[in-house]
Amino acid sequence: MEQRTLFEREEDTPLAARLRPETLSEVVGQAHLLGEGKVLRRLIESDRIASMIFWGPPGVGKTTLARVIAYTTKAEFVNFSAAINGIKELKTIMGQAAKRRAYGQRTIVFVDEIHRFNKAQQDAFLPYVENGSIILIGATTENPSFEVNGALLSRCKVFVLKSLTDQDLMTLLKRALTDPRGFGGQDISISDDMLEAIAGFANGDARTALSTLEMVVLNGDMDGERITVTEQTVEQCTSRKSLLYDKKGEEHYNLISALHKSMRNSDLDAAVYWLARMLEAGEDPLYVARRVIRFASEDVGLADPRALEIAVAAYQACHFIGMPECSVHLTQAVVYMSLVPKSNALYTAYETAKQDALSRLAEPVPLVIRNAPTRLMKDLDYGKGYQYAHDTAEKLTNMQCLPDSLVGREYYRPTDQGLEERFKKRLEAIKQWKKEHS
Repeated sequence: MEQRTLFEREEDTPLAARLRPETLSEVVGQAHLLGEGKVLRRLIESDRIASMIFWGPPGVGKTTLARVIAYTTKAEFVNFSAAINGIKELKTIMGQAAKRRAYGQRTIVFVDEIHRFNKAQQDAFLPYVENGSIILIGATTENPSFEVNGALLSRCKVFVLKSLTDQDLMTLLKRALTDPRGFGGQDISISDDMLEAIAGFANGDARTALSTLEMVVLNGDMDGERITVTEQTVEQCTSRKSLLYDKKGEEHYNLISALHKSMRNSDLDAAVYWLARMLEAGEDPLYVARRVIRFASEDVGLADPRALEIAVAAYQACHFIGMPECSVHLTQAVVYMSLVPKSNALYTAYETAKQDALSRLAEPVPLVIRNAPTRLMKDLDYGKGYQYAHDTAEKLTNMQCLPDSLVGREYYRPTDQGLEERFKKRLEAIKQWKKEHS
């Protein structure tokens, strides 16, 4: 493990680092993995660690669990940071691990932020994991299904770590005030209400909770040896919560899914909330606008044809003026989409037609509707018998436009929602006319 230098003072080390657990008994939270009799606890206590990946949001104990394993295992434990180290360092470590294996000693390689490695870099681990030279423990805040190579992922057990509860964070905060590694040797006055405010602000992140506590204590009022933390200090230190959001990660897709499904469910309050979550976290408003445009046809369609116009107008407004001013235009579009009648008839029409198109790529275009720009094509009866709809009183003909194998196939099935009811009646009238004149 890391050693401090002669010139490094204990008080210079961040509180979260000073209080990092070294044994299972000190770990707070993750009872579904570390409770009595749970798989991960048994693996750690019996020192039978296999290759695994810890997946969870920041500050929930991924690195902490690796540290606990480092203190309890008889294997050589190597820290490897994807943000700092590269292939060269990896090959050196693997060479050393292979030598240890020859003498019967295991090597555990802990890779923090394993999602930062590209495919080629991740592939470099694979042969060493396969032949048993190393036991790999990876930590990631991103969904490993997307960020870890399938071959490597199949050789690792994924343990999902959950955000800590407010009660878990309260336990940590109170420990920090009494533990000698924290503020145990100081006289600090802070109420439970203030600790609860810090726990709520941390949003399940132990590191944020401890860092915030350290900040409020350092900014507390001094009276001799006593430090008093006031509500004003806590409010100042918790004035703005960082929104958990990675514009390329899983949370990005979770939030846009939440917006889309809230609009589909006509829950405009939820839709506006998820919109604000994305925009305030720095999402590109044009990306949101594009998704709203898709929604306008996928989930509203002809139930309200104006939905598409409003969505496109919102996109243009975002393009013209940008954030933060365009937030109100997106809100207008999102609220409109939430309130209007819904129909997915256009979406299902295309998806059904797509399946037929993919399975029947060789279906010829009927000769009657083929173009005939050359004499040869005319001689081959291209366009023969074509009926120009505008020449008829009804603006309709009984000409067959589908391939023979698809005659009678129906793709668009309009609903009774909103204006689509009018289109439904028009379609029924057209079909009835064609039936009578077939």
